[in-house]
Amino acid sequence: MTDNATKDDASSTENPAGEGQSITVNRVIEAPTERVYEAFLTPEDIAVWSPPEGFRAEVQEVEPEEGGSFRVENIGEAEGMEQYSHTFEGTYQELKRGEKIVWTEESGEGEDFSTVTVTLNAVPDGTEVTLRLDGISEDVAEEYGVAEAWEDSLRKLAGQVED
Repeated sequence: MTDNATKDDASSTENPAGEGQSITVNRVIEAPTERVYEAFLTPEDIAVWSPPEGFRAEVQEVEPEEGGSFRVENIGEAEGMEQYSHTFEGTYQELKRGEKIVWTEESGEGEDFSTVTVTLNAVPDGTEVTLRLDGISEDVAEEYGVAEAWEDSLRKLAGQVED
């Protein structure tokens, strides 16, 4: 992984009242943009990089097309986490091969709508990944450490796709 001042930085800003907040996470990954793009849409890759620490992912559905849906269940495996699981699901809104992925996401209970925008930019050392999560409630973001969880996921993604 290339050293970059913004690669592991996460920041959050408030959106207008009632719209939740935004969280942005950046990382440079030493892999081609096409490989990073595919890792966001391939069930086998998603199962490796997406679950939070102490969980494993069971990828139940991935339809990588605009209007297609996905469903992933994170199941607690670490000691003390066995009783916890969390399902997230959503719909792909925009897919631009090697450049951009946008999806709306909700919890398995049909709540917590948010929009995730992933942009991929080729840089000399690989791909700069910028992930922006819009519309998440401040309570959820803080309680579940959403920024830190996405930083961890991007770290695992790098481990998955870097040569």
